[in-house]
Amino acid sequence: MVYRVAAMNVGAFRRIALSLEGAEEGSHMGHPDFRVNGRIFATLAAAAQGYGNLLLTPEEQSAFVEELPEIFVPVAGGWGKNGATHVRLAVVTEDVLTGALRTAWKLRVEKNSKSSKKRAPGKLFGQKKSPRKMK
Repeated sequence: MVYRVAAMNVGAFRRIALSLEGAEEGSHMGHPDFRVNGRIFATLAAAAQGYGNLLLTPEEQSAFVEELPEIFVPVAGGWGKNGATHVRLAVVTEDVLTGALRTAWKLRVEKNSKSSKKRAPGKLFGQKKSPRKMK
């Protein structure tokens, strides 16, 4: 007997993404996105093509694509080279999707944590001195 695991859809992607601590839904260029501390970790920008998108590191992307190439595909162009990864909703299981979304979420949480520690008050954008006063 063969059991088929139900494929995921946009609703499942949204439900799982929003179940992660601090996750909120937003919108970027007219497409739903999912953020933690105001920063995007996943989107539904390619939902019409059957994909959810994850923002991973290039190393994480490589590991996902190597292990499950039928599910994970780099986004074309520069976004993909920087780790943006499609997940095929029609074939991914809930467990795999949950793990992948959790990975993207965790990477964003860690990146937010590191960047907030680097930034001291008054030192935004590498500013070393106070700007000159205009006359």
